[in-house]
Amino acid sequence: MSEVRCIGFYYHPRLPEAKAFSERLAEQLRRDVPHVWISEPWDTEHSERFLHETDLLICIGGDGTVLRAARAASPHDVRILGVDMGRQAFLTELTPDQLDDHLAALLDGNFSVEERSMLEARPHDASDAPPSLPALNDVIIGRGSLGQPAYLAVRVNGDPIGVVRADAIVVASATGSTGYSLSAGGPILHPRARSVVLTPVAPHLAAAAPLVLPADAVIGLSLGQEHSGMLSVDGQRPYTLAPGGGVEVRRSEAVAQLIRFGARPFFAQLGKRLAWLDERRLRAVQRTGVQPFDADEVEPG
Repeated sequence: MSEVRCIGFYYHPRLPEAKAFSERLAEQLRRDVPHVWISEPWDTEHSERFLHETDLLICIGGDGTVLRAARAASPHDVRILGVDMGRQAFLTELTPDQLDDHLAALLDGNFSVEERSMLEARPHDASDAPPSLPALNDVIIGRGSLGQPAYLAVRVNGDPIGVVRADAIVVASATGSTGYSLSAGGPILHPRARSVVLTPVAPHLAAAAPLVLPADAVIGLSLGQEHSGMLSVDGQRPYTLAPGGGVEVRRSEAVAQLIRFGARPFFAQLGKRLAWLDERRLRAVQRTGVQPFDADEVEPG
């Protein structure tokens, strides 16, 4: 890449060590980079002030911090590096110790960029919602109160699919397919997939199977007329939907640009994080005398 002129830091506000690490690293980078800025991503005015001129955005926290960065950076050509400060995450790339070792490569542009599809949600009859909302993970529409399933009319490219009675419906990108959609029984898509997943959450009585839809699908979801509901994007604060309100979801023209160092074997990573490669499972298949994996392929989780 061209010379790095501006680097930003997003740090998780509830992790004091994330702020301290960001400040230390920012001070170090100011020796070589003309403009370095720091913000918590939830301080919208400050955190988005310099995005239009930012070359690299380093996110110190976890997947939630990266999700916020992707939404904020979607109108700009900003590359994002996720640094994990706690639990294993799907979107982060390095730990703080590893970032120290990769700084020279980062500044020299010695990395690859993984493009992730994003979604665009266009709500209607939603309180205080902007006309368009970007999402990297998912868009969720559902009931407005506990114990009361919502009636949700579903259309794809204008054609009626039907009415689902469920707690909610999740529309997920490939990235979001390992999130709430997976918890609700949806399929896992490879991160490079451009398809969209539609997953009903706790459908009532009638079967409602998840759907994998093509990249150009335009999904319309609307509430029944009896009750209000909620709309959430990437797990952020929900917007209240009036009865009959809803959302149109499609794949966005914007993509999230995630910085990667070296090869990332997605399926091995997935197996570890879903505990499919834990020691007990590996012993169970190895007791049969079959060795399905070489020792250097597997680091039991």
